[in-house]
Amino acid sequence: MQPGPMQPHRETEGKPRRQVLAWAFYDWGNSAFATTVMAGFFPIVFKEYFSAGVEAAQSTARLGFANSAAGLAVAVAAPFLGAVADRASSKKLFLACFAATGVLSTVGLSLVGMGSWVLACTLYGLGLAGFLGGNVFYDSLLKRICSEGETDRVSSLGYGLGYLGGGLLFALNVWMLSSPSSFRMAGALDAARFSFVAVGVWWAVFTVPLLAFVREPALPGVRISDAITGGLAMLRSTMREIARLRTLLLFLTAYWLYIDAVDTIIVMAVDYGLSLGFDRTDLVSALLLVQFIGFPCAIAFGRLGGVVGTKRAIILALCVYLFVTLWGAFIETRGEFYLMAALIGTVQGGVQALSRSFYARLVPTGKEAEFFGFYNMIGKFASIVGPALVALTVLLARAAGAPGHTAPRFSIASIALLFIAGGAVLLLVDEERGSRERGILEA
Repeated sequence: MQPGPMQPHRETEGKPRRQVLAWAFYDWGNSAFATTVMAGFFPIVFKEYFSAGVEAAQSTARLGFANSAAGLAVAVAAPFLGAVADRASSKKLFLACFAATGVLSTVGLSLVGMGSWVLACTLYGLGLAGFLGGNVFYDSLLKRICSEGETDRVSSLGYGLGYLGGGLLFALNVWMLSSPSSFRMAGALDAARFSFVAVGVWWAVFTVPLLAFVREPALPGVRISDAITGGLAMLRSTMREIARLRTLLLFLTAYWLYIDAVDTIIVMAVDYGLSLGFDRTDLVSALLLVQFIGFPCAIAFGRLGGVVGTKRAIILALCVYLFVTLWGAFIETRGEFYLMAALIGTVQGGVQALSRSFYARLVPTGKEAEFFGFYNMIGKFASIVGPALVALTVLLARAAGAPGHTAPRFSIASIALLFIAGGAVLLLVDEERGSRERGILEA
């Protein structure tokens, strides 16, 4: 018989809170990649240096397809690797391997020369795969470090620290970019290159506490070959179990729809601003605004979920996003762009954190990595569709004769449909029914 649904509570009783903090500080560390590289400097350096001399629409398409390729690789591998990690109790090992890939690839971006967009896309894609893949196993450890009643607050703490940690390093990198002479650098390009190195070091340093203090139950005598064979069997079993967990499957459908739009906004926002003609200083300042508003708001959403219910809090965040995408297609001024960034900052961490904790409560005990592999697979398949949709919409608009600076407006408006569809499906999800279904499967 598998462990009962209350086992995570017993496992976490008396555990030092340092495990929660060590787990959350991984988000502090790897979020630097999301802020400085994904959302901040890489789109700028890619458009102005790695892909120099290319029309804005074409560089946007290249960046969109690079994000999609990395998302596809992780999406295909995540469920199988999650099953192997559960079988061998090796979530931390897989996390360390993906983090190392991300760290080394990010540092490697500092060595790429002008016009080498293929190499830049390759290293960026590997870094993004390391970031996304590591998060599969990071997320799966959530139920191991806290009780079920704490998941909203602990998940939100992770995202909150991620916004703060990523924002602090991003602020330092922005300072270097705006005043390279203060750091004895020749120019903005040198500052951007050094920022890639700083992100790699930051990410590596704050991975250490999780590896040192977060505990996994030991499964002695499991060989790699047995883990792979067992992982394949578990993967087949989990696919059958997901079909039986109707509520979990319905939530994954809703999540796929709305997180597609959220992730697309994250990875393409700076490129969108550049395409509209905003100055890069304004864009990175807007990203900083998102980070520092996101820190308290992510934690506040964890509290809000406990008051009004997790599902209602997610739907509130989706309503804000819906407004932002519709209004964002018409913005003209720098002030409007800052206001849009502030609104995104109030809900971005909340929708991510509460989605993770809501799903964790639907997942059977002992299969966290495998089920979170599917969770991240859904998210990454969304990340494939969203950026590709942006890229294709821009190219089609240009082919239809739309000016280069107005073509991206068509793509951001289309994202609103995903928020509407995702919110509508989420309204059908019944968490109490999902807990009963999970309990039957665990019994």
